[in-house]
Amino acid sequence: MLVREPIVAGQFYPATRDACLKQIASLAPDQPPDDLPERPVAGIVPHAGWSFSGSTALAVLDAVRARRSPRSFILFGAVHRPIRGAAVFASGVWQTPLGPAQVDERLAGEILARAQDLLADDPHAHEHEHSIEVQLPLIQNRFPDARIVPIAVPPSSRAHDVGRAVAQVVRSLDADAFCLGSTDLTHYGAGYGFSPRGTGEKALRWVRDVNDRRMVDLMRRLDAETAVDEAGDRMNACGSGAIAATLAAARELGAESGRLVAYTTSADVMRERTGHADTDFFVGYAGLVF
Repeated sequence: MLVREPIVAGQFYPATRDACLKQIASLAPDQPPDDLPERPVAGIVPHAGWSFSGSTALAVLDAVRARRSPRSFILFGAVHRPIRGAAVFASGVWQTPLGPAQVDERLAGEILARAQDLLADDPHAHEHEHSIEVQLPLIQNRFPDARIVPIAVPPSSRAHDVGRAVAQVVRSLDADAFCLGSTDLTHYGAGYGFSPRGTGEKALRWVRDVNDRRMVDLMRRLDAETAVDEAGDRMNACGSGAIAATLAAARELGAESGRLVAYTTSADVMRERTGHADTDFFVGYAGLVF
């Protein structure tokens, strides 16, 4: 059996079961909002270290849990290193400090069989990518019986086609599956090679109110076809392929709009924690439900 071992445990999130559970409990958000879809079909979560973005990711999972308990999570992951195309981890398990997360091999196999021109069975594409891994202990904690279908989606012109094809399989099988995409938003600062508004509070406001807002609004209106170009032009997402796939899947599964359930930046988190915000070097995080 193929086992994908964790690569960022002890860095992005704790390396032991007890420490994971303790941090998850400390990050638990307030009650989910009331104005959620009756049956949410998809969501967007960030994938930074839990101390910065974990509460935003949990806000999405708790919003989903308030409405349904999917049997499987189809995870559209951001791609930070070049891969040949959208890649499915189609069999085996992903090991985490909370135990093994089982791949839904039947659903993964159906997706591969029906979308051969868009996806490949390529577990090696997932070896060095953290965007899906960071979500797994959170999903295991909130949905302990759920299985997973990990799919890495690069920022290509066909990323939205991947999401649509996956959703068509879900719909045709009447599968009890939820599509969850992973991206962070603007990476701001000289260290990221992107600081068009200088530094300080004015830069932070611009990221919040303009640059990240553009991508959030695009996601809320399910504009899958322009997500990759938007991120390429504005540098306001690192997982635009995952965004495009998730939005297209959500639309195919009947969603008409997205609900922003949480938004923050690493600067805001640091301000809350220490009283000081690093406005020279920060990242935006959003959680949405469709």
